[in-house]
Amino acid sequence: MSEAAHITEDAFLGGQLRLRQKRSGHRAGHDAILLAAATEARPGDRVVDFGAGIGTAGLALARRVPRIGLSLVEIDPELAELARANAAANALAAEIIVLDVTAEAPAFAANGLSPDSVDVVLMNPPFNDPARHRGSPDQGRHTAHVAKEETLHAWVHAARRILRSNGVLTLIWRADGIAEVLAALSRGFGGLAILPVHGEAGRPAIRVLVRAVKGSRAPTRLLPGLMLNDEQGVSKKEVIEILEGRAALPLVEP
Repeated sequence: MSEAAHITEDAFLGGQLRLRQKRSGHRAGHDAILLAAATEARPGDRVVDFGAGIGTAGLALARRVPRIGLSLVEIDPELAELARANAAANALAAEIIVLDVTAEAPAFAANGLSPDSVDVVLMNPPFNDPARHRGSPDQGRHTAHVAKEETLHAWVHAARRILRSNGVLTLIWRADGIAEVLAALSRGFGGLAILPVHGEAGRPAIRVLVRAVKGSRAPTRLLPGLMLNDEQGVSKKEVIEILEGRAALPLVEP
């Protein structure tokens, strides 16, 4: 099979974004698009997407918010090259940085990510619990999905380091791990807004989207849950608008 046969091109945001990705292994989906829709940014902001993969979340945000300075940080060189190609193919400006998010400050600084230099960080870290989740034999998929015990704290620490005061971090995590999120954000962040995401109405949440502000002392807000599908399993109209890039989530302040 040729190299091209291992790659698919898929439409996101109702066709506003077309992305090439590997046919096997981790593939972009709703989580990345929801993360982008939950991320607040303004033209001129410096925005960094941790664990960007093929660039889905960062590029979806850049499609919604023009003229951001976007950096896509990805540890896998092959995915980073796909992200570079995807940015170019969609005429979206993005800097591609091959870097381990858990690296120390000098490695970040060497790549232009100095302390207190960024307005917005968004991230979709590996979040499956290795004690309860059997990892995929595909190494790329395993790396993208399964968290080590220190993963979330390390990623939040890196975000805190590069964010300016009052900079905003937005992340997505599994809903049953909300205690881990609150613990990781307890140092240096406040003003949390938490949006539970339910796969179906009447069922427990499967994800949480969290917005946190560096240095804020504002109280935490728990927002009404987002139901992706109704009782019959049909996608709700407001969710379709979000996934097609025609609406943002309530974590984005007007």
